[in-house]
Amino acid sequence: MKICVPTIEADGMNGKVSEHFGSAPYFTLVDLESGGVEVIENQNQHHSHGQCHPLASLAGKEIEAVVCGGMGRGAIQNLNSNGIKAYLGMGETVNEVIQNYQSGKLKEITMETACGGHGCH
Repeated sequence: MKICVPTIEADGMNGKVSEHFGSAPYFTLVDLESGGVEVIENQNQHHSHGQCHPLASLAGKEIEAVVCGGMGRGAIQNLNSNGIKAYLGMGETVNEVIQNYQSGKLKEITMETACGGHGCH
């Protein structure tokens, strides 16, 4: 299983978690089975709220979950329609988020708990 954690720096498991999915500078992908880590740049980080296309940067990566500090309804709908779940991150680094995910401590982000705009945190 691969998990995508949007980050503000390209520092692997020590990368700091971004508050938002679409505007994160990087996506850190963690393969829970192999332990592999891949960091890719978000080519669409500068956008108006609701106008991002982060899945384009993640095309072909076969992720099953995204964990971040917050996410809008459009992103949740896009992820869910592609079979990807969204979770609210707990932790400052990718490593902390992954530990919390594996411990079952993270809550799924739903349409009801989605962000209404930047600055919602």
